[in-house]
Amino acid sequence: MGAQARQERIAELLEPVLAEAGLDLEGVELTPAGKRRVLRVVVDSDDGVDLDTVGEISQDVNETLDTSDVMGELPYVLEVTSPGVERPLTLPRHWRRSRGRLVKVNLVEGGDLTGRVTESDDQGVTLDVKGRTRTLAYDTIAKAKVQVEFRREADTDAAD
Repeated sequence: MGAQARQERIAELLEPVLAEAGLDLEGVELTPAGKRRVLRVVVDSDDGVDLDTVGEISQDVNETLDTSDVMGELPYVLEVTSPGVERPLTLPRHWRRSRGRLVKVNLVEGGDLTGRVTESDDQGVTLDVKGRTRTLAYDTIAKAKVQVEFRREADTDAAD
């Protein structure tokens, strides 16, 4: 079985287990690491994912994989994690979870813009770009990522 087919079978096996726990499967990566493999399962929810949830779902995922032949005979290390800030925004739920965040968008027609997510639905997203509202349909977006924001000095002064 090829790596892509194996990852697809793993995803099909795990999606119902994760859905029962209120989580979405955001990705499955199976990579060689010496004499074993690393299986990275990325999960998320509208409320985010904390360490307790990761620990609980790791046990469920492990049990599900153990009762299946999907991983074959070679040993593997299971890693359950939540998506990092750098993950691309590709689905409506990613946009919904990024409300209030600063994002950089590369447009299909060329060019890019950076703005704060104010609203999103199944068709597109509305951004605040330097005080102006900009609504984009998802099919006009080539690529988008949340931008890392550090507290500016002015923010710190205002908090004191």
